[in-house]
Amino acid sequence: MDSLRPERLRGLRLELKALIEGYKMLREDAEMVIYSDSQLCVNTINQWADAWARKGWKRKSGPIANLDLVQELYALAKSHPGVELRWIRAHQGNRWNEYADALATAWVREEL
Repeated sequence: MDSLRPERLRGLRLELKALIEGYKMLREDAEMVIYSDSQLCVNTINQWADAWARKGWKRKSGPIANLDLVQELYALAKSHPGVELRWIRAHQGNRWNEYADALATAWVREEL
């Protein structure tokens, strides 16, 4: 399965960590929208995590990738009920998404 390649999972971990750090910067009573171009991260929190939590963090199709980060992000999302997490299509000219992508790319170049 393509989505489970090691390099894809590393990218997903970075996306999850970015969202976690973003939520940590917010007051619990914050009211806003957080946008992410990772549809997988957004769907994980908005569509699947509630059911996984109810089932003891298990799913029929096997283990949940990056469970440690998924649980942390889920807890943060739940503790910020006024914050909505929304998906935004990447590389479609959204100024702030393009800016965030440029910052991330520049950081990776410096780190590697």
